[in-house]
Amino acid sequence: MSLNNPIANMMSKILNAEKVGKAECRTAPCSRPGEKLLNILKEKGYITDFTADHNTPGGIFIIKLAGKINKCGVISPNFNVHRDGYEPYEKRFLPAKGFGIILVTTAKGVMTHEEAISKGLGGRLLGYCY
Repeated sequence: MSLNNPIANMMSKILNAEKVGKAECRTAPCSRPGEKLLNILKEKGYITDFTADHNTPGGIFIIKLAGKINKCGVISPNFNVHRDGYEPYEKRFLPAKGFGIILVTTAKGVMTHEEAISKGLGGRLLGYCY
């Protein structure tokens, strides 16, 4: 686990908590990219809810798990992807076409690879979840 990558720490804590069957997990520090990533996971139904507690230094995310994550992680290094170049990464990181999401940071913000394809955007790969 990399101590210098808060997104990687968050994803691994979520995955480990899911594997042992916990109902929630806590991860620090709070960050805007982390919050956007959790919003996407909530939209897609992978987590039920999350809150940010800013009373501690750096803040803590309290994440309520739904028990629907089989695997999630970061993509390191963050590969650059053109608007029509997502397919090789779908084959590499997802188990089947149309199953799971790849998280991408674009000029329009953090979104799934499907949204980026529909909007015609390229970007940098952040992580995956299925």
